[in-house]
Amino acid sequence: MMKQEHLLDINDLKVSFFTPAGEVKAVNGVTYTMDYGEVLGIVGESGSGKSVSAYTLTGLVDRPGRIVGGSVNFNGHQIEKLPEKEFRKIRGKEVSLIFQDPMTSLNPVFTIGNQLEEMLRLHTSKNRAQRRQRAIELLNLVGVNEPEKRLKQYPHEFSGGMRQRVMIAMALACEPKLLIADEPTTALDVTIQAQIMELMVDLKKKIGMSVMLITHDLGVVSDVCDRIAVMYAGKIVEIGTTDEIFYEPKHCYTNGLLRSIPKINETTHERLIPIEGTPVDLLNPPAGCPFAPRCESCMKICLRQMPEFIQHSETHKSACWLNQKALLEKQEGANGDE
Repeated sequence: MMKQEHLLDINDLKVSFFTPAGEVKAVNGVTYTMDYGEVLGIVGESGSGKSVSAYTLTGLVDRPGRIVGGSVNFNGHQIEKLPEKEFRKIRGKEVSLIFQDPMTSLNPVFTIGNQLEEMLRLHTSKNRAQRRQRAIELLNLVGVNEPEKRLKQYPHEFSGGMRQRVMIAMALACEPKLLIADEPTTALDVTIQAQIMELMVDLKKKIGMSVMLITHDLGVVSDVCDRIAVMYAGKIVEIGTTDEIFYEPKHCYTNGLLRSIPKINETTHERLIPIEGTPVDLLNPPAGCPFAPRCESCMKICLRQMPEFIQHSETHKSACWLNQKALLEKQEGANGDE
């Protein structure tokens, strides 16, 4: 299999869930690429489509959801055409998942060793002794002390941070090309959050894998991501490098997220500004910009028509009518000076 230009190439992806009330358009025309060895942050509030777009790579949205449009090419696999049998070959081996809550992701009636070795039984030809040795190596890799003893213990005997480390070890068992971390620090306290994020970055450098970090918290991704994609109501509204998103945000929703982050280094005390209103109904998505009903700068055209992406740099683009307006005014000004 020839190595493709990008590890992941998603083009106009549409994923829907079909309910008695109608079609829920959870992902509605998402396009982005991801390179080998890159750390990409997918940011947005709950219900924005972050997890659904990522889970498409593992086949975990099938029944009740399904891909209804677009294409997903991952490491040479055309994902939207793969049957479940083929998904089983790449799930865990080429792409792995770390879920939000490790306590509900780990089976309480099996030992940690049994669950770690299961991944190796499915995807490698290692014998029992080799699987056990690899399990010990993985626990050492993620910083779990006394690994031989820990293999015999059950999930309830571990702290939240240690359970999350076990989940990371399971995800890394077969050295995947891509690790999807879905809110990996949500259930942890701030100190453990920092440790887990530092661990993931360190492991990414050692193994050379790519990492997709899904979160609603821009503060979590600021130090670890190469690029950030901001999602709202099933669409990407802005994507760029971490510096571009934090220091040159171009979409009103991105600005709203940034205004709601506490800043510990500020000398003056400022009130956090929440984003008013509620998310749109994905059963009946609006014709225009999905953020328009909550946007302070909403114009009439925002409610009627979805804006096209404007390229601000080679790596930075956004879909906002304010940018279209600013570009038009700049062009008119340049024509007037001639």
